[in-house]
Amino acid sequence: MNKKIEDLKEQYKNIPIPAELDAIVAEALAEKKPAKKRFVGPMTTLVAAAAIFVASVNLSSAAADTLSKIPGVKEIVEVVTFDEVKEGHDSTTIDVRTPELKGMENQTLERNINADYQATSEKLYKEYEQKKGHFAVDSDYQTITDRNGILSIEQTILHIAASGYEQKRYVILDTKNEALITLPSLFKDTSYVDVISAEIIHQMRAQMNADDSKVYFVDKQDELVDSFKKINDNQQFYINDKGKLVISFDEYDVAPGYMGAVQFVIPTKVIQSILVGNRYIQ
Repeated sequence: MNKKIEDLKEQYKNIPIPAELDAIVAEALAEKKPAKKRFVGPMTTLVAAAAIFVASVNLSSAAADTLSKIPGVKEIVEVVTFDEVKEGHDSTTIDVRTPELKGMENQTLERNINADYQATSEKLYKEYEQKKGHFAVDSDYQTITDRNGILSIEQTILHIAASGYEQKRYVILDTKNEALITLPSLFKDTSYVDVISAEIIHQMRAQMNADDSKVYFVDKQDELVDSFKKINDNQQFYINDKGKLVISFDEYDVAPGYMGAVQFVIPTKVIQSILVGNRYIQ
C-alpha cells in the first residue's frame, strides 16, 4: 500500500462509525419499558436548518418498501428509514439513508442503537459540509439476514475523493430475546481470535493460489504493507441466512483497494468446539 492510500485510509478510519455498542448490552437486556417518544437527535435540527429533504416514515407504498419485519415474541421489530439526506454543492455531494429500529419492547437497546445510527449520519453530514472540491459520501443499509429470530443489518459507508474507501458496519440482533449479539458473546473464551484468524489466512492463501487477480496482505515483505496477522476482538461480522459466521474487513484493511471491502465465511466445523452453543451459528 503506498503512502497516499495509507493516508487516505487513516483519514477516513478516524471517523468512528458507529460507536461500539457492547457497553450498553448489560443495561439494555434488563430493561423492558413501554414505548417512548422517538429519539430526535441533532441530525434532525441540522437537516432542517440546511433545508434538506427528510423522508418521513408512513404507511405509503414508498415507505413500505423500506420495511423489513421480523416476528418477535410479542411485537414486530421493524427496520425503517429514519431520514434520507441528499444534497450537493459544487462537486461535493452527500446521499445518506439513516436506519431506525422500531417496535422493540427493550427501549434502552432500541434507543441506543438508533442514537448510534443518527450520530453516524450527523458525522457524515459534518464531513460533507467541511469538504470542498471533488468529494462524495454515501451511506445506505439493508437487512441481510431475517432468519430464526436473527436480524443482521448491514450499513455501507462509501467515501469518494481521489479514490474510494468503503466501510461495512453491522448490527446483529436476537429479536426473540431482544438482545444484541456481539462477536465475543458467541464464544467460550478469547481463543476465537486466533482460530478465526488462522482460518482467514488459510482462505486468503487458497484464493490467491486459485486466482491471480486476488491479492491479500498476507506473507508480505513490503515495508509499506502491514501483513495481516489477526482479527480484532470486536471485528465486524454478521450471521448470514444459512447461520454461518461471516467476518468483514473494510477496504484497504487486508487487501488492495480494487478488492473493496472483503468478507470471509467461517466454516462452523472450524469454530464448533469454542462456540458457546449453536443457537446462532449452525
